[in-house]
Amino acid sequence: MFQAAAASVAAASVLSQPKLASALDATASQAASETGSATLKKNAVVLFQGDSITDAGRDRKNQSANSPRSLGRGYPLLIAAELLRDQASQNLQIYNRGISGHKVPDLAKRWQADCIDLKPDVLSILVGVNDIWHKLNGRYDGTVEDYETGYTELIKETQSKLPDTRIVICEPFVLRCGAVKDNWFPEFTERLEVARQVASNLSLERVAFQDMFDEAIKIAEPSYWAGDGVHPTVAGHALMAKTWRETLNI
Repeated sequence: MFQAAAASVAAASVLSQPKLASALDATASQAASETGSATLKKNAVVLFQGDSITDAGRDRKNQSANSPRSLGRGYPLLIAAELLRDQASQNLQIYNRGISGHKVPDLAKRWQADCIDLKPDVLSILVGVNDIWHKLNGRYDGTVEDYETGYTELIKETQSKLPDTRIVICEPFVLRCGAVKDNWFPEFTERLEVARQVASNLSLERVAFQDMFDEAIKIAEPSYWAGDGVHPTVAGHALMAKTWRETLNI
């Protein structure tokens, strides 16, 4: 009886595989139809770059694609989970190369290995909050003009070496709570405007994270979305992931 039951389970498992594949395809098709989202090309590489908000505690010794340890605990993981589920037949390769504390000059120093060599089809960059935070803490003296010049040069280099890459500028953002005090302004706003202008000048897509959080705090207090005003909570990362996908339409 036991052998018969085991054989029955095994047979059901075998029979369920094509059904599962069919169900996944149907789910992906339905999701694309409902959202109007596009499917990435086969074997597409998606790369997330930035500072601690992107890093989100990832294991930097693990450089592999699609690994929970290498993707961290933030919005890149949430986006990757949904993309890998919704586009299971595309063999997507999703990487996170954010590093806590990094500013534009830090990205520039590691750009060849951590971006160009990976040849991403989609490159998402979120950087800028440390460029002011470290300045306020006396650990950096870069100006708003330095941020604009460095960011522009980084993007132009990328466009030159990777002309087919879809580059996405994510707005740096802060919420007025925790570490974010009045002395952050108006300079943070000036740096935010630089990020927006870089995206506009170079005809890049922009994910409006600051606008998103400005709307979110009408529903729940700032600390609900980012406890220290900079690093998102679970809810904050989830909102970022949702907005990112909706903006890119993937």
